[in-house]
Amino acid sequence: MICVKRKEDIQSIIQQLKLLYPDAVCSLDYNPEKAYELLFSVRLAAQCTDARVNLVTPVLYEKFPTLESLAAASEEAVGEIIHSTGFWRAKARDIVAASKMLLEEFGGRVPDNMEDLLKLPGVGRKTANLILGDVYGREGYVCDTHCIRITGLLGITDGSKDPLKVEMQLRQCIPPEESNNFCHRMVLHGRAVCVARRPDCAACALSPWCDYAAAGAETR
Repeated sequence: MICVKRKEDIQSIIQQLKLLYPDAVCSLDYNPEKAYELLFSVRLAAQCTDARVNLVTPVLYEKFPTLESLAAASEEAVGEIIHSTGFWRAKARDIVAASKMLLEEFGGRVPDNMEDLLKLPGVGRKTANLILGDVYGREGYVCDTHCIRITGLLGITDGSKDPLKVEMQLRQCIPPEESNNFCHRMVLHGRAVCVARRPDCAACALSPWCDYAAAGAETR
């Protein structure tokens, strides 16, 4: 698999994103000393906004302040707190089950490798990549909807909507040391400028290197 975008263009995009969003941080709130909080916040964020999750998690962790208390909690008790995030039954089941697995199989520590992270209930590659990047400072190609959509518009990927395929393409194009922050910046750019329903190409600083913007200019 080869990168479909010129290396010089990708470097320009990366540098411009750094200027636009110097603080490439995850928008989910969590205690850095409790990595499992980020793990569960990402699970809650499925089909839910980060803003809503950030309102719910303080209540959840006040009620269940330790991994042990979450592991001992009933799914109903957890579900009552996280109800507003949607799909709460499945989320509560995964949070309780993952808490138990973290304690029983990993000594209460969130794993630092993809293979073990994917063993946890409710954890897919997107979550695992986020944990590896944000918690452990390793490469993390987090292919959420913003990243998938915008990298396709830019022409960094081939426009696939398959998260795994996009991840594999980004691994060929985005340097590992840039991967985690690049993906965070994709989210920020998707919220601020390149919105899903109507990308604001005229106001976009990435337009000079964007296939979608170039195609639009040709039709005007």
